[in-house]
Amino acid sequence: MKYPTLPEVDAANRTQLCRWWRFLPSPGTASINNAMLASGAIVAAIDAEAKIMDRIAERFKAAGGFTPEISKALGWSE
Repeated sequence: MKYPTLPEVDAANRTQLCRWWRFLPSPGTASINNAMLASGAIVAAIDAEAKIMDRIAERFKAAGGFTPEISKALGWSE
């Protein structure tokens, strides 16, 4: 799953926020490869995705998080 942009996060509904909360990898995980590690670019990737995940967390909590219905609809694999 690809990280959304901040405008996408701001426009997302509760179900989408829950989907991202459950299924997005940790910030920077998808960007890890030997070239990035060698160049130090991984730090920039982690920082960029961490900002997005922080906003998802803020909106997720403000929306009330998961309901049993949303959790069941999303399941546990993407």
